[in-house]
Amino acid sequence: MRQAAARLTAVIISSKNELDPWVESRFADGRGPEDADGGSGIPISPDGYFLTADHVLARSAGKNVFILHGQQGGRLRATKARIVWRSPSTDLALLHIPIATPRHYDWTPVDRWLPVGTPVVHSGIATGFRSEPGKLVTPIEPGKGARFKHDIPLEPGDSGGALIDARGLLVGVNSAVEFLVPMDTAFFIESEANRPNVRSLQRLIDGDRRRNKQPLPAVSSVP
Repeated sequence: MRQAAARLTAVIISSKNELDPWVESRFADGRGPEDADGGSGIPISPDGYFLTADHVLARSAGKNVFILHGQQGGRLRATKARIVWRSPSTDLALLHIPIATPRHYDWTPVDRWLPVGTPVVHSGIATGFRSEPGKLVTPIEPGKGARFKHDIPLEPGDSGGALIDARGLLVGVNSAVEFLVPMDTAFFIESEANRPNVRSLQRLIDGDRRRNKQPLPAVSSVP
């Protein structure tokens, strides 16, 4: 959970061109974005690549997308992001900001099964600090991308957040929550998350680096 707190990331969509004065005021400044929309994000590389849920970007047309992410020294910074890739069918999207992000997640091994019952926690911005640990409800096969389920209730704002295992490795990206609604009472059933084909995602990132002459910093993931 300490690792998740250090990597906590918000995706903010707004027509504003600058959010740092609002962020530096610890969100007390009245100049915050009245039209703000968004969700959570996940740092997945040392050079500014982030995953989120595609539906978090549903209202991004004609607006700016910001990544709100902690920097060394504990300072929060809102940086304009570039949308690299979107996949509505898998509810995944890749963003990039031009800064170093040494506090990023590493994936669980792509050649390993993650069975039902694997312990997990999540780091969505809505409930990540107050939700209890949970477990996988469906298994994740090795090698392929997958949609899977877990038993941690989510709330708006958690979409796009990281689902991680007990070792702090990234399992997938939170997507949706399912409820059973008999008459006027809703009962939580399970939450959905998505895992990309990690090798294909890495090729996508490598290609974007080449096109944008983005060098890979000589820095590894830190606690």
